[in-house]
Amino acid sequence: MNILQELRNKRHPHVLGAFDIFKYIGPGLLVTVGFIDPGNWASNFAAGSEYGYALLWVVTLSTIMLIALQHNVAHLGIVTGLCLSEAAVKYTPRWVGRPIVVSAVLASISTSLAEILGGAIALQMLFGISIPVGALLVTIAVLILLFTNSYKKIERAVIGFVSIIGLSFIYELFLVHVDWGEAARAAVVPSVPQGSLLIVMSVLGAVVMPHNLFLHSEVIQSREINLKGDERIRHMLKYEFADTLFSMLVGWAINSAMILLAASTFYTHGEHVDDLAQANAMLAPLLGSNASNIFALALLLAGISSTITSGMAAGSIFSGLFSESYNVKDPHSVVGVVLSLGIALLIIFFIGNPFQGLIISQMVLSLQLPFTVFLQVSLTSSKRVMGKYVNKPWNTAFLYSLAGIVTVLNIWLLVSSLA
Repeated sequence: MNILQELRNKRHPHVLGAFDIFKYIGPGLLVTVGFIDPGNWASNFAAGSEYGYALLWVVTLSTIMLIALQHNVAHLGIVTGLCLSEAAVKYTPRWVGRPIVVSAVLASISTSLAEILGGAIALQMLFGISIPVGALLVTIAVLILLFTNSYKKIERAVIGFVSIIGLSFIYELFLVHVDWGEAARAAVVPSVPQGSLLIVMSVLGAVVMPHNLFLHSEVIQSREINLKGDERIRHMLKYEFADTLFSMLVGWAINSAMILLAASTFYTHGEHVDDLAQANAMLAPLLGSNASNIFALALLLAGISSTITSGMAAGSIFSGLFSESYNVKDPHSVVGVVLSLGIALLIIFFIGNPFQGLIISQMVLSLQLPFTVFLQVSLTSSKRVMGKYVNKPWNTAFLYSLAGIVTVLNIWLLVSSLA
């Protein structure tokens, strides 16, 4: 009888379930695009072709760091209604916050360079278009998409791009023999082979990217959760983590697949990849023309989608200097986007070695990253900024330890370079 009464009852409270999580998927996947951009391709294929599976642990470590940091910066956007750039200008001394934000603008140029360059390399693979012309075409296409589409449309397009890229690598992995036991061990056991430090740093810089921290806070705060009351904030904080965790794991799988493909295809044949076009050309005789074409198409999608998010991040960072949110119709956001993409495009015309340019761009990001991370953690650990949603002491300690790890790795890199 009680069961029948319950069935007739129409006033059951709604409890969010597995499928409700999909309503919150979007911001994380938008950020994931930066996690699988052409700079990652260059770093991962260099790592896999030269050191086999040995550097898979860097992707795992970077992903753990990324989940913690992206989750934390999303909290800043949800609770305060400010992006990281706006919060830095509002809550930190002028001599602290503004220089870090300006350095982030410079880092966004390095990011955009890698994204545009990757798309141009893909166009050269597919259609034989020169790198400068391809870079110009990618930039024009991205500017059109950015200035004619809303967040929601871009989110849907990016989700489609990420899905295609992921399926492409699943197909590629079916064509090669992977030693899964050795790969699993290498994914969790750190090792630093002789001469691999530059690659380790470029992989780290390619995964944990400063512009993504700014972008995630921007996209999440655009939903204005902070204006909808405490219950809505707590609700969003809970399900934001599901979005971040899912999205970052997708990125981890795709990045790991790149290293696995390079290790199983190039490393086993004694071939060191120092050019993505070379990697594409070598895939054809080893795995067939389909593998080569799919590789190039996936790279093109990665280049276009990551340039979109890079442009959005640049617009957000620059407009935050003027205490404004990202808005494609606002002059500050427009200047930020054009500045980042325009300077990056100009630099590409003077790059002699595109692949090396990708690697170095990722190292530049890793050098700026500690400043952004320390800024972010200081804000989310401040009760003045976050109120009752401030970081717990253990979380603050953990996040500062991540910032410390990044800093130590950078000092290690600089000392090694000077030695």
